Amino acid sequence: MAALKILMIGAGGIGGYYAARLAGAGHQVVLTARGSHLQALKADGLTVDYEGRVLWHGLPACDHQTLLRDYHPNDFDLVAIALKSTATGAVMSELCDWLRSGSVPVLSLQNGVDNEPLIAEVVGEARVLGGLAVRIGGHITEPGKVFAEGVAQIVMGAWPAQQPKDDPRADFLKVLEVAFNEAGIPTTMTENIRYELWRKLVINNGINPLSALTRLDTRSLTHHPQFRHVVFGMMSETVEASKADGVNLTRKDLEEMFELISSFNAIKTSMLIDREKGRPLELESIAGAVLRRCDALEVEAPYTSLVNALLNHGL
Repeated sequence: MAALKILMIGAGGIGGYYAARLAGAGHQVVLTARGSHLQALKADGLTVDYEGRVLWHGLPACDHQTLLRDYHPNDFDLVAIALKSTATGAVMSELCDWLRSGSVPVLSLQNGVDNEPLIAEVVGEARVLGGLAVRIGGHITEPGKVFAEGVAQIVMGAWPAQQPKDDPRADFLKVLEVAFNEAGIPTTMTENIRYELWRKLVINNGINPLSALTRLDTRSLTHHPQFRHVVFGMMSETVEASKADGVNLTRKDLEEMFELISSFNAIKTSMLIDREKGRPLELESIAGAVLRRCDALEVEAPYTSLVNALLNHGL
């Protein structure tokens, strides 16, 4: 198939890994980054350590000011966003005029369920693709270098859902599915991406905040005689919160997600890595998203409330 031109906004553990895979398959990938990581990418290229295999690519990389100056959105077939969800609002504000000047689809590959609405406010729902990275852990180890592990699947779909008839995004999603799979990224499509995003939030809320608090990996938490019950409780509260968005997850979803996370290898969560490195946590995008919706539904979320409060107080 013809090479795609892809802009990857955010070249950290997740964005860097997927960019390297896509570049290795012959697609033209441009990265955005900042600071010492950007300087290293420009000088020495992108190096990804994926479970003992090293992927290296010399890819164009720039900051957002350079992006606005040197590129037009329609230079790309796809804009993919792999930033921390805490940065989505600010980046949409920064790039809003630039994005609106084109018609390129925008794909979110981020944690949480509130990124796509922010993107849609800028470009309109018809250009938004929702996505989630499944069973992948990754982070920047030093400027220009990324570590990633896991199956590293992607699920994507038209947001908030694919229209029953004549959704122009449907054909493009088929192109992406083929391209990503041929690049070694196991990728599937869904007609109900909000459902899949909420299912991932069930795992993220069950594991990420508690891992940051206890400094334990996924396997240690799900197999601990006490903490596993807290994980299940926070996941259950997320299932309840989904009703506020009309997604209405069930006990079956809860049990499937708990079984899935319990089968993971011992992966350090992104929130644990952020805490170890002294970076801001994605609490508002994960636990906060659950608590806001539980408040709206007037239901209690004691596990999530407690863990969230302890982290917010620096414990």
